[in-house]
Amino acid sequence: MPKLLLATTNPAKLREYLLLLGDLPWRLVTPAEEGLKIVVDETGTTLEENAKLKASAYADQSQLLTLADDSGLEVDVLGGEPGPLSSRYAGQGASDKEKMALLLSRLRGIPWERRSACFRCVIAIASPRGGIELCGGECQGAISFQPRGGQGFGYDPIFYLPQRGKTMAELSVEEKNKLSHRGKAAEKACQLLREIYS
Repeated sequence: MPKLLLATTNPAKLREYLLLLGDLPWRLVTPAEEGLKIVVDETGTTLEENAKLKASAYADQSQLLTLADDSGLEVDVLGGEPGPLSSRYAGQGASDKEKMALLLSRLRGIPWERRSACFRCVIAIASPRGGIELCGGECQGAISFQPRGGQGFGYDPIFYLPQRGKTMAELSVEEKNKLSHRGKAAEKACQLLREIYS
């Protein structure tokens, strides 16, 4: 069975991708399993650019078909912030709790009807020969006034889904994978991988 490298060192993201991509006819491998220690500077100004940077760097180093993503939370009243800077919003190495606290402080006094937001995910699939394909997914919601729920990671506890009456962190893994930006992008990536690389 050929290998597909999942180019992330984030354990929570890896767990999600192992579930989302588990039906593919590839053996899903991680950078640690392949002995890769790459630091990719996410210098892109968009999610697309950063996903491509990561996928290309890992595909080049590993010589394996590689899947990487970049995800971001875009808050309308903040002009789309934090966007591509979502993981570094409160500084390099900041905890999820610190990132959420900073975002909530920036939204202090903003009423419910102006707290709309969108989670976006862009997946890049890179071939060691240099080809690259992109897939995207979105999830619309709003930023809650305080964190709720113990599932998920990142901004999930403050990303409220009006159609479910819950934050992303209050959903079961199965529900989240159906609704989330990453779940939608991964569904497209699976289709693409079967069409192009099988």
